[in-house]
Amino acid sequence: MRRWGTAAAALVLAAAGLATTAGAAAAATGPVGGAGRVGGAGRTGACATAWGSGDKSATDAYAAPLTNIRTSRNACYDRMVFDIGGASGKAGYHVGYVSAFHQDGSGERIPVKGGAILQIFVSAPSHDPSSGKQTYAAQAGKPLPGVHLAGYRTFRDTRFGASFEGQTQVGLGTRAKLPFRVSRSGHELIVDVAHTW
Repeated sequence: MRRWGTAAAALVLAAAGLATTAGAAAAATGPVGGAGRVGGAGRTGACATAWGSGDKSATDAYAAPLTNIRTSRNACYDRMVFDIGGASGKAGYHVGYVSAFHQDGSGERIPVKGGAILQIFVSAPSHDPSSGKQTYAAQAGKPLPGVHLAGYRTFRDTRFGASFEGQTQVGLGTRAKLPFRVSRSGHELIVDVAHTW
């Protein structure tokens, strides 16, 4: 009888250990999250945001057009994704904080809500260069179509600037001047802005 009691106690302890390990793993990780998905319940202390807030750029360029801009939320940052149709190379970009957002080409000031403004240039036009047909239906000075920021911790506002001389300009209003990073994956250019320093 004593052996059965010892065996049962060992099974209970093993099951508790597995549950604790699974819970810790779920809390420590979480999906990066595509557009429309919220990232996992990651711990704030585990967020790596040593990206800095200085300008970031790459000069790679190709003529593929911009087809969509979408956003998503993660436990550590808010994300904006630029979809570049048919792209096989890498998109060039220049991303940095500005004191005011001015439309590329005309220089007209476009108000952007938030504590800081992140200006994003992507080396992809919002139209097909060969036909001139619009591939991303946005209007200068207006919010980005289909992008809704309710519930976001960092993003506050979006404004389309222009598609001028082969590049597209977007103004992203953020809660404050926070760390950000830029990465490229396949036909996507990704801008992540951290929730905290």
